[in-house]
Amino acid sequence: MALNPQLFQNGMPVPFVNELFVLARDGVDFEVDKIPGCGKLKAKGTIYLSNIRMVFVAAKPVANFYAFDMPLLFVNGEKFNQPIFLCNNISGFVEPVVPESENRALYSTHSFKILFKEGGCGTFVPLFLNLISSVRQYNQQMNSAPAHRVDPLQAVNTPVDEMMRHAYVDPNDPTRIFLQQPTPQSELRRRTYQQSSAERTM
Repeated sequence: MALNPQLFQNGMPVPFVNELFVLARDGVDFEVDKIPGCGKLKAKGTIYLSNIRMVFVAAKPVANFYAFDMPLLFVNGEKFNQPIFLCNNISGFVEPVVPESENRALYSTHSFKILFKEGGCGTFVPLFLNLISSVRQYNQQMNSAPAHRVDPLQAVNTPVDEMMRHAYVDPNDPTRIFLQQPTPQSELRRRTYQQSSAERTM
């Protein structure tokens, strides 16, 4: 986990070298605990999923919180929940990214929840679960010996092309799948178009 990762001006995460963004999902509610200086936080915004990480970007900053970075290799205990009276959600835990010079005992594991209150989740959930499973499988094959520190950027080599070609698209799920890598300009044009469309319907 990393609090407030680097973003472009339009809110899209700045990618690492060889990072491939798979999808973006707008209109999710995100909950996370143990944020320094804030404790537990809730915000609405967009989840970006890549071959390395998930990044939540808040639509509006809450205190000093505007984004949250979750390396896929550090996520565990993920679960898809379908409560009868509440919205579908994914819950789980994410380990903190600890600098090599610091003591791991000083950092706490975060619990998180992604709530799908706007539209279905039949595209997002299978892609997320398949991708995180592939990342773990690839990491185990490449690192058969137990390691004390896992480098989250190792996930960059996970083969995701085949998984994306066979992804099921749920028409009720507003998730955007990236057939080619988004650029800050393309995301800015999309947001501008959405804003102008919303103004026309008012």
